[in-house]
Amino acid sequence: MDLPRILGVDPGLHITGYGVVEARPAGPFVCEAGVIRSSADAKKEHMASRILSVYNGIVEVIEEFRPSVLAVEQLYAHYKHPRTAILMGHARGALLLAAAQKGLEVVSYNATRVKKTITGSGRAAKDQVQRTIQRELKLAQAPDPPDVADALAVALCHYYLQKHALP
Repeated sequence: MDLPRILGVDPGLHITGYGVVEARPAGPFVCEAGVIRSSADAKKEHMASRILSVYNGIVEVIEEFRPSVLAVEQLYAHYKHPRTAILMGHARGALLLAAAQKGLEVVSYNATRVKKTITGSGRAAKDQVQRTIQRELKLAQAPDPPDVADALAVALCHYYLQKHALP
């Protein structure tokens, strides 16, 4: 019997963090975690190429680990930096397209919900998320870069919320 796997993703056009968490009887287990990067010269790379890099990278992860769900943070737009939300929207669109093509369920969580579920505080700092992920998933060291910790946090948030939703 295959155990359910959750693919958590922290979208970005330069670095997209991902983490595959398996729901085992003894608790969540990290199958794989890492980053999908655009080329080293991402600032000069065309937008379409960067989006294709994200898409191809996530398809590879989906095909290798066969998750049952993709968990991703909802888009957040700060009024001082609307361009950031637009760029993240491009990366998120590539992820959602890949998930849809592979028949994956997609769930979105607000960033404060993820942090509150994982650390107990919706305003937790990046290093606090990293340390909590290290402890909760029994990792030898804190996930680095923070994009990996954020992706694992989204996956772990989904794991905890689904675990509590069961009868």
